Amino acid sequence: MTVAKTAITIKDVAREANVSVATVSRALNGHDNVAQAVRTRVLEVANRLRYTPHAAARSLSSRSTQTVGVVLPDLHGEFFSELMRGIDGVASAHRRHLLVSSYHGDPQQQRTVLQTMRGRVDGLLLLSPYAGDAGFLLESLPATIPTVLINTPLADGQHAVFSIDDHAGAVAMTEHLLAQGHRRIAFIGGPAQNHDAQERLRGFRDAMAAQAGGSEAIELPGDFDEASGHRAGMALLKRETLPDAVFAANDMMALGCLYAFAHAGVHVPGQVALAGFDDIPLARFVHPSLTTMQVSIAELGERAMQQLVRQIDDEDASEVHGITLTPSLVVRDSTAARGPS
Repeated sequence: MTVAKTAITIKDVAREANVSVATVSRALNGHDNVAQAVRTRVLEVANRLRYTPHAAARSLSSRSTQTVGVVLPDLHGEFFSELMRGIDGVASAHRRHLLVSSYHGDPQQQRTVLQTMRGRVDGLLLLSPYAGDAGFLLESLPATIPTVLINTPLADGQHAVFSIDDHAGAVAMTEHLLAQGHRRIAFIGGPAQNHDAQERLRGFRDAMAAQAGGSEAIELPGDFDEASGHRAGMALLKRETLPDAVFAANDMMALGCLYAFAHAGVHVPGQVALAGFDDIPLARFVHPSLTTMQVSIAELGERAMQQLVRQIDDEDASEVHGITLTPSLVVRDSTAARGPS
């Protein structure tokens, strides 16, 4: 007759490590309020005893899923890849699982996704640049789940918002191109209802308007992807005169435009200077390397996730901490001075 082996419990780990059950729980769940020596001892004992927490039982007893929901408008592209890299690093350090979903820029689908997260996650990270109607977004957010917003134009004082100063970044890039002697500057915009795109367009317009005469602004539509950047580049090639410079509202569109120019034999930056926004990893490896506004995308994800973990763990839960990151200009080979104008 075979006797079933008794499963190791959290009480066994606590007794062997000579600490309380609560301390074992905090150590295994990555909480900060455990001394490093104690955490190391608990982890060593848990590994030696081959203790495996029972996820369902832990969820029922603590009402915690150890899971964080991440809701994004899209999952395609290097921006979202970098953002998820930052989020995942913090989640892993705190032993949290990620439940990731996309709503494809559709507000109604976003509401549905947020509703399905209820009861399945301990907290939410939401990126909603399409939130033109703040009331609609507030109605969609689960009131009982800690939520941190990323690049979302909602300042209700109840939610921490981690964002990028898109307007300042666009002003800085446009001023750089003007300082290089470029006067006819084309701007490839993003989706019309996207807050980031709107702010970058506003920054471009403000900087061009501040130029004391002799400048010309050309605006073309885009959709934050390579294909729309390529279409914009082809449209510029059909014009009687090429612009001095092209400023794309993100790097992916700049790369699409660069491909259109290269295929047509237009030299960058010899004939047309080209700049982007975001500084995705690929920007430095294309030829010519791309001048852009550097956004610490992974850091944005890291800091938002750190804030959410603090709120979930009830550390300073009454305080809402957000931050706005200011992009920095990175000048590479794709822009060059035209000399005295």
